[in-house]
Amino acid sequence: MRLKDIIDHIRLPFRKEKELFSSLYDIMGFYPRQIDYYKQALLHKSVRRRNDKGKPLNNERLEFLGDAILDAAVGDIVYRHFQGKREGFLTTTRSKLVSRETLGKVANEMGLGNLLLSASHSTSHNSYVEGNALEALVGAIYLDRGYDACLEFFERRILGRYIDMDKVAFKEVNFKSKLLEWSQKNRVRLEFRMLKQKTDENGSPIFSFMVLLEGQEGEKGSGYSKKEAQQNASKETLQRLKREPQFVDKIFAAKTERTKMEEEPAMAVPDTEQEQEFIISEVRSEKSEVREMTESQSKSLTSHPSPLTSEEEFDLSDLSIKPKEKTREDIIAEAEAAAFAES
Repeated sequence: MRLKDIIDHIRLPFRKEKELFSSLYDIMGFYPRQIDYYKQALLHKSVRRRNDKGKPLNNERLEFLGDAILDAAVGDIVYRHFQGKREGFLTTTRSKLVSRETLGKVANEMGLGNLLLSASHSTSHNSYVEGNALEALVGAIYLDRGYDACLEFFERRILGRYIDMDKVAFKEVNFKSKLLEWSQKNRVRLEFRMLKQKTDENGSPIFSFMVLLEGQEGEKGSGYSKKEAQQNASKETLQRLKREPQFVDKIFAAKTERTKMEEEPAMAVPDTEQEQEFIISEVRSEKSEVREMTESQSKSLTSHPSPLTSEEEFDLSDLSIKPKEKTREDIIAEAEAAAFAES
């Protein structure tokens, strides 16, 4: 190996470290003091490095720390920026600002993915990986320079440059509408069931709702209004639909069972040939008509007996006994009896 190549080989790590310092300055607005924190923040677990003690060396611990610091710093910023806004509004705004989607987009715009060491070649297109790296970077800043530096980094280097906080805060994504659209497109039955209603320490009502898809329990949501609670439940359910294919399978299995039951005939199809009961096929004899009427009345009285009250009595005025018609033998017998009586 030539002397020039040896010198270049020695200088290469220094050149790379100098480039890292310069890149981090462009992102943060200041130079690192302890560069090792930042190197670890940019080390994805897929690289599988270990420290001198054999323990895994990656950015997961710094990501955990940065997540907590971001919650506090952004909560501080939101609290001061939106004077007089209620707790629910502040919480929702902070959640939007520190969401994985938001942080991923910011990290991509910053070019943080280009500095991230990963075994995957598609790191620059993975917003979750980049968003996690941004949280780890905040953790590194906290360890290197403290909380105030983290607060200033987010307020000056991210807000205004990459995020319009007012637009984020007041932009309302209608998650309920999105869930309704999905359910209607897939012909899935959707229901919002109210679980409970209570009041907080200030007497304000709090509602809690659950989403049901084809009778399958989705996610729950709470809020200071029914609309807010249903929105939160819809948002959580949409996220679950994305991350749990098994949940989607359960919904469509329940839908298949329901549609199968609906398609089964509940009863036999009635005959369209109706009996023509109103047509008289033959003239019935008077005797048969009287007999049928008598039988009908008898059945009516038997099947629907009319109980008598204490005030009702049998009326026999319409009944009469007709004398029995005498035969020839009867007349002769009566004559003989009369002759014997006279003798």
